Amino acid sequence: MKKKNWKNFYIAICILSAFLLWTVAVRFIDVQAIGPEESSVGFATINNFVHNLTGVHIVLYTITDWLGLVPLSFVIGFALLGLVQWIKRKHVLKVDYSILVLGVFYVVVMAAYVLFEIFIVNYRPVLIEGFLEASYPSSTTMLVMCVMPTAIMQFNSRIRSVIPRRILNFAINAFIVFMVVGRLFSGVHWVSDIIGGALLSGGLIMLYRCFCSMERE
Repeated sequence: MKKKNWKNFYIAICILSAFLLWTVAVRFIDVQAIGPEESSVGFATINNFVHNLTGVHIVLYTITDWLGLVPLSFVIGFALLGLVQWIKRKHVLKVDYSILVLGVFYVVVMAAYVLFEIFIVNYRPVLIEGFLEASYPSSTTMLVMCVMPTAIMQFNSRIRSVIPRRILNFAINAFIVFMVVGRLFSGVHWVSDIIGGALLSGGLIMLYRCFCSMERE
């Protein structure tokens, strides 16, 4: 790999290591039964403070939940692009390299989601339809912060016109900010869930950037 790629790789490893350390900390530091049904929560003091500060806003939760379909539509769109290229070019290895890497990236993101649904770190601060659900890391935060930045990278390499590209980048970045902040203020996640989701997403994005750059070597 080139020097720049090694730098991106090291940054990715550092962020993912920070996520791992954060996860261990959430699991073992300041654990108190402050959640629904006396569920235990790490970083209880700060989590409880932020949760009481923001309150619970189910309407905002519902809005951000439905808007979670937006990144899913991007996933479907790029998957269809890869499928069309595969059919036209008659070989999977002739599909654009960045699309193949993106496909692997999506699988890794899904695997991370499934992993934390099985090995539960924290439960939500509220019951959803009467049920206690896993909340760490915030899956919506992870979905948005993984899918949308990679979409920006794809669009930047495919849209040559500067103005439409800038408008699209601004719109996607604004959407990311709204979703992450909205998820926090909806009160359905602890702040540690949001931080965990952001760290995991940041590490995975840097790995994606690293492997995509290999195409140009």
